[in-house]
Amino acid sequence: MKHKNYEILNLLGYGLSKFDNEFIKQFGFKTKTAFFEYFVELKIVETGSVVKNRMDLFDPFFPNNGRRGWWQKGDVYIHRKYLIDSLFGNESVKGYSDIVKLYLKENYKVKEIFVEVKPIIKSRFKKLQETGLEAEIYFINNF
Repeated sequence: MKHKNYEILNLLGYGLSKFDNEFIKQFGFKTKTAFFEYFVELKIVETGSVVKNRMDLFDPFFPNNGRRGWWQKGDVYIHRKYLIDSLFGNESVKGYSDIVKLYLKENYKVKEIFVEVKPIIKSRFKKLQETGLEAEIYFINNF
């Protein structure tokens, strides 16, 4: 069964795997544990391990991070990476973090986040929201 906060968890897991500690610094955190707990406080997850597990899911697709994550799963979750890559794969850590912040601000009404994004990012962000499920189904069927 899909987690009710499936999309934000995928965005977080991708960012953590691809950018590692540089990603959490964009949110003002020094440790991953503090970053994970932040999402418990926001009531997006019940425990920090839910965020860590999503990072583990993406880890095998980013071998430069030095973590193996859920390597035993093979390419079972690769469609999630392909979807995010297709929309935001060329973003810097700052650009990608801003997308995640925008998602948190718009979908979870997180008031303490300040983010300014370029119009092109907003349009890709909107595309993520519109195409999320359809794109995922496409990737599952074609990869």
